Amino acid sequence: MFLQKGFRTAAFGLYGFLRFTKSGFEDNAKRFKAEDMEIQMTGKNCMVTGANSGIGYATAEGLASRGATVYMVCRNKEKGEAALSEIKTKTGNPNVHLEICDLSSTSEIKSFTSRFSSSERPLHVLVNNAGLLEHHRVTTADGLELNFAVNVVATYAMTQLFLPLLEQAAPDARVITVSSGGMYTQDLTDNLQFSEPKFDGTVQYARNKRIQVALTEKWAELYSHKGIGFYSMHPGWSETPGVAKSLPGLSKRLSGNLRTIEQGADTILWLALQPKEKLTSGAFYFDRAETTKHLPLSGTRHSPAVMDAILKNLQALIFSRE
Repeated sequence: MFLQKGFRTAAFGLYGFLRFTKSGFEDNAKRFKAEDMEIQMTGKNCMVTGANSGIGYATAEGLASRGATVYMVCRNKEKGEAALSEIKTKTGNPNVHLEICDLSSTSEIKSFTSRFSSSERPLHVLVNNAGLLEHHRVTTADGLELNFAVNVVATYAMTQLFLPLLEQAAPDARVITVSSGGMYTQDLTDNLQFSEPKFDGTVQYARNKRIQVALTEKWAELYSHKGIGFYSMHPGWSETPGVAKSLPGLSKRLSGNLRTIEQGADTILWLALQPKEKLTSGAFYFDRAETTKHLPLSGTRHSPAVMDAILKNLQALIFSRE
């Protein structure tokens, strides 16, 4: 097991350096089609979590610039208002709105989704972008480990609770979940709260991101009849405030070769814009193409029973706390 973990880390490091950096994006961009990004989204309602900075901000701006009505979900009101003003000014789109919600709180998520859903607006695109890498064990008011609460519970809750609005936008509705290449280093585990004595935030984050990819697969399977597409994606290694704060070593080592936030958001926007017949529901995307969910010989494939146990846990966390 120790040797396998070491192999995963080494393989991920090499794979990432070759593909996830700015130079990797520039190389892959040679096959991109400009017309793919010229589609307009006037009349479409789009929601982006964690939209006040980094990739979330670039995603919200990109959607707004194409005429979409955009709902920016942010925790911090002051930062959210500043980002909202900037995006409106840059895009000239008045239909950009700020929604305040602390995604570490299940009660706030339920309150927000209930309030937003009361208007019965169809939701065409939900981008689960908000993420967190906290290196120290922090427990939320709900008794949940903080990384897990934001990265997994919030992603699950937002998607499940907005299913009725997404169905209203069918057959064009889609859910895009922003994962991370770090998930290549971890297999799926139902040890959701990281019960090991020595907490490792980086490992927990990677486990969370693996769950997001598996959740996307499960949603595609469960709701194939609802006219909703479910996609997970990896934005590459981008120069965001989150990376600078949580992974300063990586940020320093790759200084000058990290992707811009616009490059990080590129595949999110591409997934939001493409006709659904071009996409595969449940798939994992990177640089505008479907890509592998497991590195060779990494041992990260899982049995359906593990995902079923995780899903049962998540359902209990959200729907048993009424």
